[in-house]
Amino acid sequence: MDTFKNTYFITGNAYAGKSTMVRLLAEKHQGILCEENYHDRFFPEVDRTEFPGLSYTRDLKDWHDFIRRTPEEYKAWIDETAKECEVLELQILPGLTGQGKPVFVDTNISLETLGHMAEPGHVLVMLADPAISVNRFFDRPDREKQFLYRLILEEPDPQKAMENYRQGLMLINSQEVYDRFLHSGFPVILRDDNRSLEQTLALVEKAFGLTGPAGQMPEG
Repeated sequence: MDTFKNTYFITGNAYAGKSTMVRLLAEKHQGILCEENYHDRFFPEVDRTEFPGLSYTRDLKDWHDFIRRTPEEYKAWIDETAKECEVLELQILPGLTGQGKPVFVDTNISLETLGHMAEPGHVLVMLADPAISVNRFFDRPDREKQFLYRLILEEPDPQKAMENYRQGLMLINSQEVYDRFLHSGFPVILRDDNRSLEQTLALVEKAFGLTGPAGQMPEG
């Protein structure tokens, strides 16, 4: 466990603000930032037999096949990829924690693994209403989501293709998944659009015990 004594993990579901919070924490506390998909740099080298989920998009010939999968196939791929990302994270993080700075991670590591490896008080769950991920998935301007949106519009029946994709999003961000995070035993912060970023950051810092001046970490 001592390996991760300076590592702070944020997990949860989509649109809860995890990436924003790890970025703000790293900036304020002069730490190392591990944003969502920070392990992407390893993708070109991953072995297809060992990492079938991660290598799927790398080796994909026609990206229309990505959006044409059934909701069940999409969910199974997401679950498999999360497990593979955990393997990579556990390979990457020990090298970062040895640099003497706090490490803030938007993580794919499972709740079960975090319970065994993380220091007490170093895991936080952030949650948003599951419907947000379905209703607002394509509202974000990031390149990946807009690329998928264009693919859907190129389908012979865009409306049917969109509904198929949304069904997959509903499976991935189901109430069951939400409840598993909610009742994980870790501290939970729920998304509240009436709360400012500064207010949310203060709640995150309190959950992690980061109450000293910027850059000052708690002892222990």
